[in-house]
Amino acid sequence: MVVVLISAIVFAVVAATFYAGHQVADHVFGQSDKQAAHKAAPGWDGWRHLLGHIVAYHLVVVVMLTVAVVALDLPVTVVGLASGVGFSAVSHAILDRRWPVRWLLIHTGSPDFADRQAPICGMYLADQSLHAACLWVSALLIACL
Repeated sequence: MVVVLISAIVFAVVAATFYAGHQVADHVFGQSDKQAAHKAAPGWDGWRHLLGHIVAYHLVVVVMLTVAVVALDLPVTVVGLASGVGFSAVSHAILDRRWPVRWLLIHTGSPDFADRQAPICGMYLADQSLHAACLWVSALLIACL
């Protein structure tokens, strides 16, 4: 019972930290305007901008995770951290190419939402929702491995 409770606490702290880190890293410190504009471009130019964003984003997230783990003395493993952060990096890179988000919206019956710009940007909202779901998986990996 105690192990399950500890894992649940680790999950809750890591999930909250990932979510806060995502907001700060995706919108303030971990992405330039140029990276945001070009990360989905074809070829090396797009991948170069995407890689810069992924590295800066995860630097912010890892710093925040480190502070939380150390400050709260959370029992996490190297395997769990590597798996969670690794999954976050790969999933974030895939989603930020944009075409997977569009493909998913089109193939789940929401092609109009994919093209909507007002009152909200459908692609942006779907992108952020999918990032949150992937961060949930990342937090589970860290808490359980």
